[in-house]
Amino acid sequence: MNDTTARPDLPDRLSVRPRSPHHRADLLEYDIGIRLDGKERFDVEEYCISEGWIKIPAGKAVDRRGEPLLVTLKGKVEAFYK
Repeated sequence: MNDTTARPDLPDRLSVRPRSPHHRADLLEYDIGIRLDGKERFDVEEYCISEGWIKIPAGKAVDRRGEPLLVTLKGKVEAFYK
């Protein structure tokens, strides 16, 4: 997986949750990094580059399905392959 020519382009919006319409399992096989305002984040569940936000878990709080509650942070979002 070190061959950068074989990697597909990253989409504008991507989610790690299988229930999301923006979930792409084929892309999640690669190690993807996210920067928000120049700082790399390691806890991102979903991002949108064009709208400028990321969603991260809100502590230990979970919804009725057992999924973590998410908080939206806004700023300049950059997605990249590690």
